[in-house]
Amino acid sequence: MSQALDENYWTSRYLDQNTGWDVGEATIPLKQYLDQIVNHGLEILVPGAGNAHEAVYAHKKGFKNVHILDFAEPPLKQFRERFPEFPKEHIHHENFFGHQGQYDLILEQTFFCALKPNLRNDYVKKMTELLKPSGRLVGVLFDVEFEKDGPPFGGAKKDYLEVFGQELEIVTMERCYNSIPPRAGNELFFKARRKSLV
Repeated sequence: MSQALDENYWTSRYLDQNTGWDVGEATIPLKQYLDQIVNHGLEILVPGAGNAHEAVYAHKKGFKNVHILDFAEPPLKQFRERFPEFPKEHIHHENFFGHQGQYDLILEQTFFCALKPNLRNDYVKKMTELLKPSGRLVGVLFDVEFEKDGPPFGGAKKDYLEVFGQELEIVTMERCYNSIPPRAGNELFFKARRKSLV
């Protein structure tokens, strides 16, 4: 695909309401994962957050240190208007690859598949940099090859294991049993963590 998937591209997608990836709420796999976490003091990042449904869900569950990040400003502006109680300093309008921070948990929800495949190694390296030593990257990946040029860009489990395994330890990567109906059978739920230095 020759089109640059830059800030202007994603901004126009939001302005045109061409956001087919947005299902209007936090998806079940990440809801159920967050429901199991007892420590609400974790530093959490949702990159490529868009309308940030997962962040809203986590914030309402009592997580106090949720951060959202997106290239495009329109969804972040709307988010600030809809949720004025959300800490403004936790809303980051910037390029993921330039972001600085350290997080206990990073949530992956339709961000990886929005990046051109040639950026996947860079994605994993940056995730590793942003994770605290005990931090985890958790989320959902498409387990399907799309017929048309992306985004979204698909893939297969064996490819993901290779890419993620270069920098991270894969805790689990398995067929998602609680996908939303339109994505049933086409998603993998995964948990990964920074490799031990020992």
